[in-house]
Amino acid sequence: MVLDTQSKQAQPYQPFTEEHHMFRRAVRAFVENELNPHADEWEAAGIFPAHAVLKKMGDLGFLGLSYAEEYGGANADIWFTVVLMEELGRCDVAGVPMGISVHTDMCTPALAKYGSHELKQRFLVPALKGEMVGAIAVTEPGAGSDVAGIITRAESDGDSYVINGSKMYITNGTQADWVCLLARTSPGTGYKGMSLIMVPTDTPGFIVSKKLNKMGNHSSDTAVLSFEDMRVPKSNRIGEEGMGFYMQMEQFQRERLVGALSATAGMERALRRTIDYLRERQAFGMPLIHNQWIHFKLCELLTEIEALRQLNYYTASLMAVDETSLEVVKLASMCKLKAGRLAREVGDVCMQFHGGMGYMEETPISRYYRDARLLSIGGGADEVMLGIIAKLEDMLPPRKKD
Repeated sequence: MVLDTQSKQAQPYQPFTEEHHMFRRAVRAFVENELNPHADEWEAAGIFPAHAVLKKMGDLGFLGLSYAEEYGGANADIWFTVVLMEELGRCDVAGVPMGISVHTDMCTPALAKYGSHELKQRFLVPALKGEMVGAIAVTEPGAGSDVAGIITRAESDGDSYVINGSKMYITNGTQADWVCLLARTSPGTGYKGMSLIMVPTDTPGFIVSKKLNKMGNHSSDTAVLSFEDMRVPKSNRIGEEGMGFYMQMEQFQRERLVGALSATAGMERALRRTIDYLRERQAFGMPLIHNQWIHFKLCELLTEIEALRQLNYYTASLMAVDETSLEVVKLASMCKLKAGRLAREVGDVCMQFHGGMGYMEETPISRYYRDARLLSIGGGADEVMLGIIAKLEDMLPPRKKD
């Protein structure tokens, strides 16, 4: 048999068009010119100027990529979001892209998909212009990855909800103009009876109780929020009452994928910085990178990063078709799990190969080491991701009915 190698050449899988490449160049220039020069300043301040940064991004058309043009979005395909998150991951500090991605892809998806026209006009339109900063408020002192355990209550009182409770570890919490709040709108426990409610932060009874000090991600402000008899119109609820848990689960899938996308770009940048350092660092009469174990380990990690990137892309391609499918839920959980664990390994190896210099605050790798650790905790801990994967692979016994 003679193979015809001329008429039908295999074409590589390529989700990105020239338009995506142009967009990538624009976002990369923004990161290099508008974000990275201020990295040290924002880290030292413990906050980045979200309003100023998001306004610049809104003016450039970087916000609301996948949302309807009617509300200021671009109605673009998912690959523009992939590009945005990958390029933000190249920022010199992880806290800034985290704050931005919360605004673009964690606190707005349910609003854009299920919110009323009035809610979108009031909250989504200014958010996509960069004129308002958003936050998502789910985690509580007694309920983190176990979202079904939240106890913040929104009691019905005529045309309003009266909300009492607290939320913690809220990214953008001290700067947000509004928060997308998950609260219980009916009695009971478990996943039933929750609703997502849009809450302007100038509402009486809304309190920023504390700005938290973290091990890493210093440029991202993280807060404890309290609600004391806070009255919000029922018209601020997103979608039907009692459907908040399901809407938040949808938001989590997008959060987990964008987190993995950004982290994958960040870990590759950290590794390539380390490669550059090892080419220059002399030890035992030769550059460190000539040590076989060192360059073998680097190649192993580059392979792991590329494998994760392709898993991210495959998950994004399925999410573009049906973001609610169980396959997307499973794969997004896999992306998040793998990204968190690989980022930790990359940070540890890069610091080790930098030696004493890597332990110094003046080197980017020490910052990366601290920042990368969060990914295995936030947005659902590794153990929760494993539980989701096990459940969808039918490894767990049936859950008891409430």
